[in-house]
Amino acid sequence: MAKDLSQFSALLRSMHRQRMGLFFSTTPTFHDPNDSLLKPVDILEWAAPGSCNFTPQKCYDPKDSSIKFVDREDDLDFLCEDFPSPRAQMSCGHAVTPMSLTNWCLKQLEQGESKFVCGQFGCGAKWSYKEVCKMALLTPEEKKHFEKTMAQNTAESRKCPECKTPAVRQSENNLCVCCQVCTAKKGHIYEFCWQCLREWKGPKPRSDRCRNVHCCNSALKTLKTCQEITFGPLKGVITCPSVRACPTCGSLLEHKQTHCKHLTCPRCRVKFCFVCLKTFAQCSKTSRLSELCSKGVARRQTSIPVWNKK
Repeated sequence: MAKDLSQFSALLRSMHRQRMGLFFSTTPTFHDPNDSLLKPVDILEWAAPGSCNFTPQKCYDPKDSSIKFVDREDDLDFLCEDFPSPRAQMSCGHAVTPMSLTNWCLKQLEQGESKFVCGQFGCGAKWSYKEVCKMALLTPEEKKHFEKTMAQNTAESRKCPECKTPAVRQSENNLCVCCQVCTAKKGHIYEFCWQCLREWKGPKPRSDRCRNVHCCNSALKTLKTCQEITFGPLKGVITCPSVRACPTCGSLLEHKQTHCKHLTCPRCRVKFCFVCLKTFAQCSKTSRLSELCSKGVARRQTSIPVWNKK
């Protein structure tokens, strides 16, 4: 059975290579759509069928003694692209190629991550940026893109209402943000409100609001005015706010009274108690799922927790 699966996998990879325009021989070759002959080239290249735009593939140097090479499948080649490079072992033990590693890390950056973890199910090992740079053979251009995106993902940014350029808030205690682009263009300091996204009015610094009409923190307003709910199966709980800010990342979550008092935040993936606002691990030490928390019901929140990504 294992042999059949291996042969079937090899067949799929062969079909995929032909479909994507990859052709191999003892000497690296590529197929020119405008020429019926196979021409040898110095490096393996890729081209979509009917296209004349060839993109070089990154390959490990087999003579690089600083890399541990392995003879097995590429663990990050999820699309069976069969990248033409020797396989190398990451610090977690899984095998990669420069292209599969680059693609996987780019996907994580696109999802808003600033750290890199192994994509193999059940692994979750963290890789340092230094290791990713080396094993993915990142080019100077790729490094620039990676570092810029990592910085943007680490620090929350909002677009300037004037020029639409992303700006980063310098302090969690100050809603006044300076746009460097508009400041240089206008010849004077241009500042806008992080909360209402309009040009700043009034004294600064301010952590609650600027003096623009209707400037208010909608999240705090929701926490202050949301309805109360009752946990039927929970003994001892009378009422509790129906909306809570996740104690870890600050995302607003509404309890539908269809589950127990513990919820998992879809943003930071931390499980916490909706009643006492402690983590699941902390809450479960002193109370059961059907019991009132030892500290009782936490008061309505008056501030939004800031996610400190590590």
